[in-house]
Amino acid sequence: MNKDYKLATLAVRSGYEADSTGAATMPIYPSTAFHFDSADHAANLFDLKEFGNIYSRLTNPTMDAVAARVNALDEGVGALAVSSGQAAITIALTNIVKQHEHILSVSTLYGGTHSLFSNTFKHYGIDVTFINPELSEEEILSYAKDNTKAIYAETIGNPLMNVLDIDKLSSVAKKIGVPFILDNTLATPALFRAKDHGVNIVLYSATKYLGGHGNALGGIIVDLGNFSWNNGKFPELTEPDPSYHGIQYWDTFGSLAFIIKARVGVLRDVGSALSPFNAWIIAMGIETLPLRMKKHCENALGLAQFLESHPQVTYVSYPGLASSPYHKLAKRYLPNGASGMLAFGIKGGSNAGKSFINKVELANLVANLGDNRTIVTHPASTTHRQLTEQQQIDAGVSPDMIRVSVGIEDLEDLITDFSLGLDQE
Repeated sequence: MNKDYKLATLAVRSGYEADSTGAATMPIYPSTAFHFDSADHAANLFDLKEFGNIYSRLTNPTMDAVAARVNALDEGVGALAVSSGQAAITIALTNIVKQHEHILSVSTLYGGTHSLFSNTFKHYGIDVTFINPELSEEEILSYAKDNTKAIYAETIGNPLMNVLDIDKLSSVAKKIGVPFILDNTLATPALFRAKDHGVNIVLYSATKYLGGHGNALGGIIVDLGNFSWNNGKFPELTEPDPSYHGIQYWDTFGSLAFIIKARVGVLRDVGSALSPFNAWIIAMGIETLPLRMKKHCENALGLAQFLESHPQVTYVSYPGLASSPYHKLAKRYLPNGASGMLAFGIKGGSNAGKSFINKVELANLVANLGDNRTIVTHPASTTHRQLTEQQQIDAGVSPDMIRVSVGIEDLEDLITDFSLGLDQE
C-alpha cells in the first residue's frame, strides 16, 4: 500500500489486498491452524526464520489484516491485534517490564487501567508511580528511578477529558531512556498523530472508536519503530531468548524487535488472541473512522456548548470549549477535533446525576464509549468504582460527574434528550 495515501484512503484500503479467491473485501479466516508446506517449513516458522501462519493464537490473516490497517494509519513498523484494550496494555508493558521494575504513569487514567496498575501489577511485583500530568518536566523527572522501564499516559484522560502535554512527557521519556507508551483510544489516528510527537508505542481499545459500533471487543498495539532498545535497559530484547533457541530480537529484527517479541513471546504464552470475526468487524468499522470522528467531534462540541449555558450544569469538561483549561493543548495536539467525549456536573451532586441518567431516553446507560450511539455513565459508581475516594479524585472523578460518549445522532435530538434529563420537575 502506498504510504503517501491520505488517512481516509488508508482507512478503507490498507491491510488487505485481494487474495487467491479474488474477494474484494477482507475475508474472515475462522481457522485455528494452517497447513505447512513441509516439515522444514514448519520448523522454520517455529524458529522465527520465516514469517507465516501457524496457529490463530499467534497469527491469523484476519487478525493481522486489522493490525496492518491500524499500523498504516499510525505509520508504524508493525502492529499486533489482541483480544481487548486491557490485553493490549498488559501485553505491551509486560513485554519489557518484569518483577521489581518500575513504570511511571499519569494519574488521569481509565479506571480499569488504574486498577490493572495498582492491583494486578502490584501482585506481579511491578511498581507503578502515578504522577499528576500537570507537573513540570523537572518534577516528573524526579519520580523516575534507576529501574524505570516506561512512561505511560492517555492522550485524552478518561474521564477528566484533560489533554496531555505530549511533548513534555516525550521529553521526559527520552531523558531517562525509556519508551513513551500512549493509549490513543479517545483520539484515534484520525485526530492525533502520535509519531509526530515522540511517542514510541501506541495502544488502542479497538472496541471503542476504531470499531465504532459497540459490537466487538479488541485491542491494538502499534510499534512506531522509533526507539533504540539496545541502550542497556532492555535485556529482554537484546539478550538471547532461551524459548527460541537463543534468538536475540534486536540483533535479528531491528526496529521490529518489540512488536515481534510481544507476539511470539507474551501473546504466545498469555493467549489473549483476537477472534477472526471480531477482527473483521473492527476492520469494517475502521473504514468509516475519519467520517465518524468528524461527526463525533461536531456533536460533542455542540452538546458541550449547550450544557455550558444550562443553569442546572455546574461545569463542563470538554477540551474543544474555549473555556477549557486544556483548550490550548487541544488546538496544538488535536487540530481536527477534540474527540467525542465530555464530562459535566449537575447541581444537586450525585443524586442529581443519577436522576439525569434515569430520565434521558435517547442516551444509553451502558459500560462502553466510542459507540455511534450516545452513552451516559456515572464514573464514580461504575468505571472507577473500584478506586478509593482519593484515587478517584486523582483520576479527576467527582461524585457528581457524568461522562458522555457523544454519538453521531442528530445533535438537535441529543439536546432535546439532555434537556429532558436536566428538567428538575
